[in-house]
Amino acid sequence: MRFAIAATLGLAGAVAGNLHPRSQESRDFFALHLDDTTSPSHIAQVLGARHEGQIGELDGHHTFSLPRGQSIETDTLLDDLRAKRKLRRRSGAIDTQSDDPLHGVLWSHKLAPARQRLHKRLPPVSVPYETLDKRKVDAQAAAAQKNVMSTLGINDPIFKEQWHLLNTLQPGHDLNVTGLWLEGITGEGIATAVVDDGLDMDSNDLKPNYFAEGSWDFNEGGPDPRPLLLDDKHGTRCCGEISASKNDVCGVGVAYDSKIAGIRILSKPIDDVDEAAAINYGYQKNDIYSCSWGPIDDGATMDAPGILIKRAMANGIQKGRGGKGSVFVFAAGNGALYGDNCNFDGYTNSIYSITVGAIDRQGNHPTYSESCSAQLVVAYSSGSGDAIHTTDVGADKCFSGHGGTSAAGPLAAGSVALALSARPELTWRDLQHIMVETAVPVSEDDGSWQTLPSGRKFSHDWGFGKVDTYTMVQRAKTWELVKPQAWFNSPWLRVHQAIPEGDQGLLSHYTVTEDHMKKANFAKLEHVTVTMNVNHTRRGDISVELRSPGGIVSYLSVARRNDNMATGYNDWTFMSVAHWGESALGEWSVIVRDTDKNENTGSFVDWRLNLWGEAADGSKQPLHPLPEENDDDHPYEDARVATTSVASSPVKTGAPENPDDHHDRPVNAKPQETPTPVPEPKPEPETKPDSIPTEDQKEPTNTSGGETASPSPSSSDYISSYLPTFGTSKRTQVWIYASFAMIVVFFIGLGVYFQLQRVKRRRTTAHDDYEFEMIEDEDETQPMAGASGRTQRRGGELYNAFAGESDEEMFSDDDEPYRDGLANHPERPSDDESPDRRQEKP
Repeated sequence: MRFAIAATLGLAGAVAGNLHPRSQESRDFFALHLDDTTSPSHIAQVLGARHEGQIGELDGHHTFSLPRGQSIETDTLLDDLRAKRKLRRRSGAIDTQSDDPLHGVLWSHKLAPARQRLHKRLPPVSVPYETLDKRKVDAQAAAAQKNVMSTLGINDPIFKEQWHLLNTLQPGHDLNVTGLWLEGITGEGIATAVVDDGLDMDSNDLKPNYFAEGSWDFNEGGPDPRPLLLDDKHGTRCCGEISASKNDVCGVGVAYDSKIAGIRILSKPIDDVDEAAAINYGYQKNDIYSCSWGPIDDGATMDAPGILIKRAMANGIQKGRGGKGSVFVFAAGNGALYGDNCNFDGYTNSIYSITVGAIDRQGNHPTYSESCSAQLVVAYSSGSGDAIHTTDVGADKCFSGHGGTSAAGPLAAGSVALALSARPELTWRDLQHIMVETAVPVSEDDGSWQTLPSGRKFSHDWGFGKVDTYTMVQRAKTWELVKPQAWFNSPWLRVHQAIPEGDQGLLSHYTVTEDHMKKANFAKLEHVTVTMNVNHTRRGDISVELRSPGGIVSYLSVARRNDNMATGYNDWTFMSVAHWGESALGEWSVIVRDTDKNENTGSFVDWRLNLWGEAADGSKQPLHPLPEENDDDHPYEDARVATTSVASSPVKTGAPENPDDHHDRPVNAKPQETPTPVPEPKPEPETKPDSIPTEDQKEPTNTSGGETASPSPSSSDYISSYLPTFGTSKRTQVWIYASFAMIVVFFIGLGVYFQLQRVKRRRTTAHDDYEFEMIEDEDETQPMAGASGRTQRRGGELYNAFAGESDEEMFSDDDEPYRDGLANHPERPSDDESPDRRQEKP
């Protein structure tokens, strides 16, 4: 049994990165990735640095340090190493630089000091159970509950209150798990590590399933992740949801015979080395990593894991569980009341994460639960007058107020544990596939759902729906394992154009071809990511949409009222699961909007489309390289760019102006979805497309509800394609051309009026014994000296007929009859007169 493996093997990776206490006050630390032929001791000797040890389970990744006084030398060293690697990469001479003592350094990164950047996703509201009317128990559901307790011998005192397991007040609003227990599927043989603020291994509810070999305290540097601070309760409560024992204490977990480990990281500031080690800790024994935390959910923060943590997650899915992949489950976030979105969190928008939002016991979308295109499913949590009932810190202590997406994530992790206990060979991607196919759509009339080409439905609020554990496990039993992961990356697409404000968006296309897919060994689409750079003086004004060839819309980014950062998106990667199962072939479009007409402006710099899915030939598919830090040393293509009308994306409203006042709101208040008000567009003279959009570049206007109109050459997004757009909106273009037409009509009318006046005068004045004569065509080829003295061609009859005459001359009331200026010079015009005034003598 693998749980009996010596604990020393599990400790090796963690302790290796902590040979010396890392004193950030006196030393600078940096990480290096070395090739297989380069020893850390050799590099330390060459650099005059101290080797601090390997970083967790990341093979070849080591930490080194130099005295703080040598910080300039450290920075220079890392810059030189990056420059050398770039030159070797360009020349293809990576293996031919044996004369360079540092040629074995594949990657380098300076480490930032430890900081408190990760926060527990605590529930925003705690509501007592007594607010519910327990007299409305459904008789059939109550009978099922009694049968389960009797058959399985469940005597846990709060089991009847664990509605998320079997709901007797709102039948059907639960995880649908008890049928699996009756089949004997209870999680045996699977271990889940709760990465959090500790695990109370002395709790009588958790002690029977506590897995010491998979546990470690990275805050204190020891093997026991025991809660030490007054608020170190979050992790223990999450553990109870997953693996509380079937005994006479509190309640039971979803997978009550599975093992539970604690990895403590949230109680003190932590650096990237420890976080990377934590995310891989015991990854051959821990199957699932449940993570109910992330960057703060304030609607203003945009943060992602550092490069070391990204590498650790990639390492986990490639090597964890003997190559089947660690399963990372992340809570979506509790910042919806602040206008937050889980695509601004680099943990929840990772393709390696199962991102889980919340649904309450009545099937409502809780006001705290964030929405985004990266959300896979929802699971039950607090709201509608109740919360999750689970284990608490203390020998026999229970808790009835656990909630937020913090509670939803562990329930999904427990469901995964049951699936793995029924089918241990499932890979991390198999599990995502199964959850997509078995999730149950809810509130299908709320306007948030799109029907995909596969026939499945997706919502940014609900993902693919709520977790149905029973159906999920049944599907797992017979699931055909997917082939290895393939990927396709477009070139970087250079845009460099200003973003129009209001209801206009800056649109860029990229077309994926069959040849692209063939070369990438790509068969079926799963995740889509877009990496982009956008400059802006207020980040919260930006929103981004992705439209697939099949017309499905992903709202990658939404405007955020609290985000006042004077910056945009710097190599940020957004993720979407909304296109799961679509055809990748065809035109993909990214639309960037500046949603508010104000003094803040921005420009769309560049972007890159990344497709992830199943390989066509698994035998030929290598593992994806570990993530690299972005640099400018990559291929570019000029993007196809145009402006397009964009309908407002549906957003939740009804949140208080001051989100701190949310405690006064009823928990079951369901926000309405209304379009964001859009100001009138203004001309953007500095934003001019490189060329006039052709018919096939026009983008259909997005309709409400996420549907898009079919592309059509007659699209009304633009004035006719042979006329310039001036980089402005359709409305402004119409105004410009209408004004021009009115001016032309006015001058034509004025010319007709003047001509009629002359005819009248010629008829009534005897002195006017001549009339104007049109210049013959042959005169058009002769040079003409204009009023400015420059040689020019004739501009037209209207201009020529009246050049040099004033209104006073034409409308004089003097007795002297009107005479043309040529009457004084019958032979030739004066030098300062227009040649067009010449005429023949009568």
